[in-house]
Amino acid sequence: MQLYSPIIIKLALGIICLVIQINLMGKGNLAPTSAMDQVQNYVLGGIIGGVIYNDSITVLQFVMVLIIWTLLVLILKYAKEHNRYIKMMVDGKPIPLIENGRLKVKDCLRSGISANELMFKLRSNGVYEIEQVKRAVLEQNGQLTIMEFGDENIRYPIIVDGQANLDVLELISKDESWLLEQANTRGFDKIGDVYLGEYVSGKLNLYGYFE
Repeated sequence: MQLYSPIIIKLALGIICLVIQINLMGKGNLAPTSAMDQVQNYVLGGIIGGVIYNDSITVLQFVMVLIIWTLLVLILKYAKEHNRYIKMMVDGKPIPLIENGRLKVKDCLRSGISANELMFKLRSNGVYEIEQVKRAVLEQNGQLTIMEFGDENIRYPIIVDGQANLDVLELISKDESWLLEQANTRGFDKIGDVYLGEYVSGKLNLYGYFE
């Protein structure tokens, strides 16, 4: 039993660290929606799997590695939520593949989307012709969000985690100055005070961090 004690301790610590990360950083690990969520799972699994059977790495060293990794993830998560450019670097950004019934072939190729894969994604959403699509966006998790002609509702949030969605603003022919003015009229000092903003049928719904 003494031979397996370090392995048992490391395994228990790894599980505890995983539970702590999930509770601190939300449930993104359970259903990854971004590159960071996926990488976090891979790295943590690699740390636990690579160390657990390595006798040369002590329990204390293992604990230090888990603490350092958790701190790095927390710092990166905070930076993503407060800086648009860091978020784009880490998670990427939605890429429009179809605009007003016209296919953007270069963007499809740049994103690694083949014609067969694109048509499969369209068929999965009940769309069979490119010309039916007003806008199709490849999301960070690889899913395709589609808006057809005649669909008046914008299906994308205009503010996410205190950051303006410039693509949506461009789609509705508005800018950040307009969005800030709208936020001010609803009692928000700045866009960063808004947790989530929706633009639905010409109406702007804002939800603050402290509601």
